[in-house]
This record gives sequence, structure tokens and C-alpha cells, in this order.
Amino acid sequence: MTGRWWLAVCVMHAVASMLVWWQGEPLASWLTWRADHWMTHPWTLWTSAWVHRSTPHLIGNQMAIGALAAVAWAFRPGGRAVLAWILAWPLVPLAQAWWPLVGYYVGLSGLIHAAVAVLVVDWMWHAPRGSMAWRWGGLLGAGLVAKLLVEQGWSKPVVWNEGLGMSVVHSAHLVGGLAGAGCAAILNQDWLSRSVRRRSRLGASSVSE
Repeated sequence: MTGRWWLAVCVMHAVASMLVWWQGEPLASWLTWRADHWMTHPWTLWTSAWVHRSTPHLIGNQMAIGALAAVAWAFRPGGRAVLAWILAWPLVPLAQAWWPLVGYYVGLSGLIHAAVAVLVVDWMWHAPRGSMAWRWGGLLGAGLVAKLLVEQGWSKPVVWNEGLGMSVVHSAHLVGGLAGAGCAAILNQDWLSRSVRRRSRLGASSVSE
């Protein structure tokens, strides 16, 4: 089962994005996270990831999701990695409220950055030092940090991209990277594992009594 849940999440995002694209603007507008009404439309914290504003935007994110699916096939991310990615999902649009320039947010890019950060932490934490996964973790981590530093999402949250024909929300990339790394680090803490095992033993003890 290892790796299958990661692959399932990738497939879900790819299929949902295509379905929203085919349905057109009315559905896309209803699923879009907007800074001025997300509290009355809380589902947009999740559904905004499936909305894309241009064909290049959709194709680029679909290719990135495909790469993440290939990772699942090759390196088999575990359950903690999947859970960390899912927990980071609503945090990406939620944090955009801190930047007044971000009026709305759509697309998978922030969530893709979160996934990369999750994999980096997971591989560097668990893979044997010097192994293929460990080296990939180091390379991905260095690349992710370099990209976020170049984009400067904290001070340049929204930048126009001529190739995509739309504004790119760099602050979402920044939040995705931080949220993914943070969730993965928390879930990989030894104290959490000990707590889960302790509760399991207590539950078994209660049943036996």
C-alpha cells in the first residue's frame, strides 16, 4: 500500500482539475478562493486548487502532478507524507489573506510546492544517509529553497507572467513550501509516534480488561 495513497491524491487533483476546466467559468468562479468572501465560502480553501485560468496554467500544473505521481511509483511515500500534504492543502489559500494584494487564488502550484517540501523532509528524515532517496531529498530541497528565494514571495506576492497570460501568486509558493515542510516535520516527530503507540497500548489494555 505504500505509495498508493500518494498516487491516489495525485490522480484526484489531476482529474478534478480537468473536470472543473471542462465545466467552465460558472463552476470555476464558485470554487475560487477570494479574500473578501472565503469565510462564507469555506470549501474554497480546498476547491480553489482545481481552478485554472489559462490553458498553459492547467498544462503546467498537470505535468507537475504527473511528476509527483511518478515519484510515488519510484520512491513510495508513506502515510505520514500523504497526511502532511493533505494538511497543508487548505493552509495555502488561507494564508493568502495576509497579503492585501492577493484578491483571489487558484491553481495547484502552491500545493505542488507543499508536496515537494513534504517529500524533502520525509526523505531526509527516513532514508539512509547517502541513499538515492536521501540524495534526491537534498537536491530537491536545495532547488526549492533557491526558487523561493528568487521569487521573494514575502515581498512580491503577485507577479505578472506573460507566458501564462495571468498573474502568478508567489506568496502561495512560499506558503506551500513552508506548510508542507512544517506539517511533515511535525508528523515525523518521535514524540508523536510515541504518543500514538502509547494510546494504542492503552486502548488494547482497556479492551483486555
